[in-house]
Amino acid sequence: MKTSLFALAMALTIAAPAFAEEAAEAPQDSILVVGQTDKPIEIAPRGLAVSLGAEQLAAVNAFNTEDLMKYAPNFFVRKRYSGDSNGVPGFRGTHSTQSARTLVMVDGFVVSNFLGNSFGFAPKWGVVGPGEVEQFDIVYGPYSSRYVGNSMGGIVNITTRDPERTEAFATVQGFVQPYRQFGTKDDYYGYSGEAGLGWKQKDGPFSLRVTGRFFRNEGQPMMWYGLVPTTGAAGTAVTGGVIDPNQVEAINAGTGLANLPPTLPGQPAQATPAVPGSPTNPIFAAQSPARITQAQAKLKLGYDDGTVTGQFLFAYWHNEDRQTAPDCYLRDAAGNTVCEGRVTIGSQTYTASGAVFSKTLRDEFLAGAKLGAPIAEDTTARLAVSTYQIARSDGFTSNGYVTGRSNGAGTLASQGPTGWWTADLTIENKTDRRELALGFTGNAYRTDQTRYTLANWTSDAGKAFSTRTFGKSRQLSAWAEARLLFDPLTVTLGTRYDNWRAYDGGLTRLNTASAPVSNTYAARQADSVDPSLSFEYRIDAATQIQLSLAMATRYPTVGELFQGSLNGDGTFNANSFDINLKPERSKDANLLIAHDFGPIKLTGSAFWQRVKNTIFQFYGFNQNGISSSTYKNIDLTRQFGFELIAQTKDWPLPGMAIDANAAYIDSKTIRNASNPTAEGVQFPRIPKWRINANLRYDVTPAVEASLGMRYASRPNTDLFGLQRGDTYGFTSELFALDLRVNWKLTDQLRLSAGVDNLTNDRAWVFHPYPQRTFLVEAGWRL
Repeated sequence: MKTSLFALAMALTIAAPAFAEEAAEAPQDSILVVGQTDKPIEIAPRGLAVSLGAEQLAAVNAFNTEDLMKYAPNFFVRKRYSGDSNGVPGFRGTHSTQSARTLVMVDGFVVSNFLGNSFGFAPKWGVVGPGEVEQFDIVYGPYSSRYVGNSMGGIVNITTRDPERTEAFATVQGFVQPYRQFGTKDDYYGYSGEAGLGWKQKDGPFSLRVTGRFFRNEGQPMMWYGLVPTTGAAGTAVTGGVIDPNQVEAINAGTGLANLPPTLPGQPAQATPAVPGSPTNPIFAAQSPARITQAQAKLKLGYDDGTVTGQFLFAYWHNEDRQTAPDCYLRDAAGNTVCEGRVTIGSQTYTASGAVFSKTLRDEFLAGAKLGAPIAEDTTARLAVSTYQIARSDGFTSNGYVTGRSNGAGTLASQGPTGWWTADLTIENKTDRRELALGFTGNAYRTDQTRYTLANWTSDAGKAFSTRTFGKSRQLSAWAEARLLFDPLTVTLGTRYDNWRAYDGGLTRLNTASAPVSNTYAARQADSVDPSLSFEYRIDAATQIQLSLAMATRYPTVGELFQGSLNGDGTFNANSFDINLKPERSKDANLLIAHDFGPIKLTGSAFWQRVKNTIFQFYGFNQNGISSSTYKNIDLTRQFGFELIAQTKDWPLPGMAIDANAAYIDSKTIRNASNPTAEGVQFPRIPKWRINANLRYDVTPAVEASLGMRYASRPNTDLFGLQRGDTYGFTSELFALDLRVNWKLTDQLRLSAGVDNLTNDRAWVFHPYPQRTFLVEAGWRL
């Protein structure tokens, strides 16, 4: 990409100050969108844009809302089990823990968790139930100036249903996952119930929709614990340790811990925890299955008199994660369970530790309002404000297995007050030949986490202060876009100005006299100007081409700047955050060509992105062998790739539809002065190939069957390309086939059955993905 193109975009655009989540209501006949075309896309479709509607959504086994996107092109969600709160979405070459690179919205209100940037800061999918989703819109990359730099990876907007009359719906599900891994052999069950009522005023502007969902599931274990060799007196003689042959194979192939590069200043070596399975390190336990309970309720009030539109949205989400049954494999001579302490197998003595009990309780809510009205001829204004608040987030953890069983000592990680606010004003002027828009936006984020020690890990009674981290950030923005129609050419120019500030950050901990002492950090401020430029050309009635160029700046989150974490030994890691992190700055390009052959529509895409100062969370071991993590900048990363997307309707058979896509991704670390060993290596967790597909067939007018496929080639697990394996602790190849059948008994009643991962492929994203899972579902609609 040439710098002159960005200079041209800058020169042709007029900077006007913000941050917009509202849709760009561009004419549908002049934009390139993949997928359903029954309804306009709700976000500005620059670059690759995909819209999923009722036909695509009905063909998915949707245990949770994020499942509805599982066959989208070059896209994935890091979902480890149904009800997983750490489901981070990833676009193209975005790592599955780079959560701050995806902007996710519900009806235009931000539900991306930009309080941090890792698997622990996934979007708040739980505020929406699968049954209330009308449309999923996905845009790849930051090619519209309307959106904040967190769209560097992409944008997702979930549109929920607006009632068209008095209506109601109800859906019930039941599912089971027979799970077999190492010494764990169990069946995990789950169920959900969702219902809603909608009302539309017959001769008036008001509408109302009320929905709720209850969900419960038991997910498979996420972690396994390995025995650590030790010397000295023998321990309890035990049997039952499990050797993982795949881990042994990876170590023997030269991808194990012994081959990691040395730790260099500023960046720890990436490392697989010393758990499963070399011959001297057998697995002795699995982490407790996660018993998930979620309750969600939502109210959506709408107003539309044909001129003025308005909406108020309130959603509440309660989430419980209880892990109180570690699966311990060891047995002593009397057959008793052993899960902690010194043990001996044969002539070797080990230490067993790590299996703990825990529970996490969270209460969260989203509140938002928006108003749109004409303010002059051909000119409208829209105002939207919203807040997402985590009213309670308490994580209780025992200090070990014995203390867990006996309600002994533990820790509490408590958040609050924490959350974010956003506000957005957009003004648009549209004529037949051009569309002008500008916007002003602000957002504010606050993190505050306190850790305590507990005498009884199940209760916060008598809690004793340990550490506290806190901080705030805010961003004031402005943007302007001009869309000029020179039939058959359309040119879109844009620019964006951001002013960012981080402040009120600090750390409180105990000194040597066990008294709390605080360190506060100086406020930081920065600003940026990022242009965008897009050309759309309709070659003929069946062929379109689009070239999009953009720059984007993604500022550090409050979590990356201020929120510390614990080391593997439970001590506070004061180096796990960096108040001097530089913002990520990207240059992006995307070329799209689409041709409609009649029964088949093909879309080809080529993309390129170069990111300076990539913020990455490093995992490794410190000089004492204790696991640690830290956020650091990587000087330069680059990705490019190609996508081919095919859509068919009533082909090759009447009643058959196919959505299929394949992608090639080359994503590499180009420059990393702190540790050059990573340079030239494929970026971790990014596969070279992704293939997703969904085939739907109307067997009869009342019965529809669908077959889905998800594939990703085996990526590197670490930044240095030395860890490649197909077991716990690695990121593996993925291949899954999904089946679903919908049977329409009446116009109101539907029965469905399905299975995900039909072939029971065992895939890993460090943690295990689900094995074969069966689903039955009944839906009723008035």
